Amino acid sequence: MRLLVLGGTLFLGRHVVRAALDRGHEVATLTRGVTGSPPDGARALHGDRDDAAALPAALAGWAPELVVDTSCQTRAAARNAAAALGDVRGYAFVSSLNAYRNWPPGPIRGEDEPVWETDDDEYGPVKAFAERELAAVLGDRFLTARAGLIVGPHDIVDRLGWWLRRMARGGRVVVPDALDQPIALVDARDLAGWLVDVAERGIGGAVNATGPAGMTTLGGLLEVCREVTGGDADLVPVPEADLVAAGVEPWQDLPLWLPREVAATAWDVDTTRARQLGLPVRPVRESVADTWDWLRDAGELAPPPRGLARPGLDPDREAALLGLRR
Repeated sequence: MRLLVLGGTLFLGRHVVRAALDRGHEVATLTRGVTGSPPDGARALHGDRDDAAALPAALAGWAPELVVDTSCQTRAAARNAAAALGDVRGYAFVSSLNAYRNWPPGPIRGEDEPVWETDDDEYGPVKAFAERELAAVLGDRFLTARAGLIVGPHDIVDRLGWWLRRMARGGRVVVPDALDQPIALVDARDLAGWLVDVAERGIGGAVNATGPAGMTTLGGLLEVCREVTGGDADLVPVPEADLVAAGVEPWQDLPLWLPREVAATAWDVDTTRARQLGLPVRPVRESVADTWDWLRDAGELAPPPRGLARPGLDPDREAALLGLRR
């Protein structure tokens, strides 16, 4: 079938294109044309989703039957997609757990938890608006995948990548003392293939599209990073109070770390429907090892998307914290 990927040149979108091509679809991508080319075999269409005329113009003469939407970041983009693509057979939308009004900190007991209904342009409310806008037109042909932490090759957000490079550098490494805090993740390749599958099947509704609660811990993930890089890193746990006092920002300066009161429930997300619909759970070690293999050949990474700052703790700040732990 003719499958349109909204996005398709970065991280998850690239994996969606590859999965769709592998399944025999005729694939086109729609981007602004500033983030490179899609994988070989896909047709590259260009247009700004915020421009109501751009999507119909780009699709002139090529009518998609299926859509996987990985790039919706504005209310205008959602409205324009709903207007132009309302007659497709299946539409899989990449949303976020941030669409839930109480996440973080959670927990999320199921897909019927309340979502944002405010008019501001923060990430979560925009995703929740896009879900409503598209579902109003597509009905049960619309599936929204509320994703959490996505990892894997081609990840330029670089949270896992920073830890891998830091472990490979070795020496004493500042880590939060809350290494037993749970964490859940989904491999981009698994999510991508699943998105194509549910679009093909015309499945609708909301799905918490992440790994199961309890799949690993922050400490377990960092230990795997140390093992796959083969470095001699010596993990030095620093109390949360000391990190906060030093201005270390959770999730940003020490990627994947959340404050204790948030971490206790943030990854307590019910993924029953995701498991019922076949979203795979890849071994953590495989995701980490494949990401490291990609990183070693990737060269300098492109800037993170959506204006995000590149994560990681500055070496001078890390040295200062380590000096306190001697």
